[in-house]
Amino acid sequence: MTDGADAGTGAGGEAEHAASPRVRANARRRADLHRAIRAWFDAAGFLEVDTGLLVDEAGPAPTLDPFFVAGERRSLITSPELRMKRLLAAGYPRIVQLGKAFRRGLGERSPLHHPEFTLLEWYRAGEGLEAIVRDLESLLPACGAEFEVPFERLTVEEAFRRHAGVELAPLLDGDEPGFRDAARGAGFGTAADEAGETLFFRLLLDRVEPRLGRGRPTVLAGYPASMAALARLDDDDPRLARRLELYVEGVELANAFDELTDAAEQRRRIERDRRAKRAEGRDPGPFPERFLAALEAGLPRAAGIALGVDRLLMLLCGASTIDEVLLFPDPPADA
Repeated sequence: MTDGADAGTGAGGEAEHAASPRVRANARRRADLHRAIRAWFDAAGFLEVDTGLLVDEAGPAPTLDPFFVAGERRSLITSPELRMKRLLAAGYPRIVQLGKAFRRGLGERSPLHHPEFTLLEWYRAGEGLEAIVRDLESLLPACGAEFEVPFERLTVEEAFRRHAGVELAPLLDGDEPGFRDAARGAGFGTAADEAGETLFFRLLLDRVEPRLGRGRPTVLAGYPASMAALARLDDDDPRLARRLELYVEGVELANAFDELTDAAEQRRRIERDRRAKRAEGRDPGPFPERFLAALEAGLPRAAGIALGVDRLLMLLCGASTIDEVLLFPDPPADA
């Protein structure tokens, strides 16, 4: 960072940071970006909604921890996903939300992460992931991103084979020792008892992600079923989830699902993930009964996506850290 934008975050450091010419310019770029986003969605026939920041049903994703309100069982949202899906079930066909989300815990403060961040999330009832990809290919250029379209389409299996030299089939078939052997054969160190999912993410972060989206954005699709979260499984190959992520210059920009509409299956996944959180000493928060009631009442086929606006702004501004596009960043984790 330049022009004083790397100043500390004490009272004096905050003033220096916000006054930096680069940070000021990025603030203007953010305002332009928000206007462009809203203009695109308005022209595409979406209704902008505001589902609130303080909720009593935190997002169920096992890797995310919310900020709980002291003395209450409510928390700040990690994503507006659950309430937006309740709107889909109530008959809203195309909805979008641009606003703040909050996540705590390890890994939420880094050059690409901040505990408070800006999230763009939208849903299309009656449509699938290909419609979401078309949205991305139209929206991002409208926001000033000079990306080549159409975006590259790549399956997770192809990406692991091409960029890590590792076959994913053993993991998909439940053969964790075979997956560890494949990683070792590609020169990637792994402990004899390392869990397959842990090894998957280490390979993804170390070997695969840095090579994605170089030259043009990459749509990475077909994640292992164990990583489905709120996505439905692939009808043709139930070992895979109908989930995709968008990568640009090695950075994950967005995460999309072909939404799971089976309430019983969703309940089973949520209960499994809550047990895992408790086993790690983490608070899963209140059970999301109202969300599940909406699924039971009837959630239409739908696809949805969450896009990190701060990361998109970083790419547009040529910023190397998220702090450069925030007026008042929190102190670094090691401060």
